[in-house]
Amino acid sequence: MKLKIANILVLVVAAFMMSTNLMAQQDPKAKEILDKLSQTTKSYKTIRIEFSFTLENKKNNVDQTNEGVVTLKGKSYRLHMPVFSMEIFCDGTTVWSYLTDAKECNISGAEEDKDGSLNPANIFTIYEKGFNFTYIGEENLTGKTVQVVDLFPVDKSKEFVKVRLYVDKAKSQIVKAQTFNKDGNTYILVLKTMKTNVELKDDYFKFDKTKYPGVEINDMR
Repeated sequence: MKLKIANILVLVVAAFMMSTNLMAQQDPKAKEILDKLSQTTKSYKTIRIEFSFTLENKKNNVDQTNEGVVTLKGKSYRLHMPVFSMEIFCDGTTVWSYLTDAKECNISGAEEDKDGSLNPANIFTIYEKGFNFTYIGEENLTGKTVQVVDLFPVDKSKEFVKVRLYVDKAKSQIVKAQTFNKDGNTYILVLKTMKTNVELKDDYFKFDKTKYPGVEINDMR
């Protein structure tokens, strides 16, 4: 269950990396917002986000909020989720899932995540080809004017039925995102801080076992 929540988290965060060359006959206002968002996002060499992540299910009286950090650079990413005792590294080719409490690291190929759930680069492609979108309107969110856009998957077999993005009108940056699942779960991502163009070497996105003595390595490729 914990891993599934983390997967959906990456899916939502990956909205930052989505392409807006989506299907024709879309809402022109929504497309204008997403085009500008895409241009802004692509201008960053790296993105580092501190976030809160909430799972809500009103029917089952579930309301859980946790925090984490994700760093993105091209096809590489690094996700830190302390509450799940998990850190995921990906250099675009290899994925290292490090379970800190168990001192265990599972290695897989990035291409093996066929549903794209663990790879923001894959989600980039999914959004590009698989969504319709519509403009909802403007709202005031924590003192900021945000533009709200809903994304609907063309593939109705997806676990989620809608992704709602809240885009800072002045900065063209996502400040909040919600994923609505068929099972009644709602996943809410709120950005606490966002830093861009931080200089990071490629090794930052690779798991170096010499820095984690005693870790058990399971190569599942």
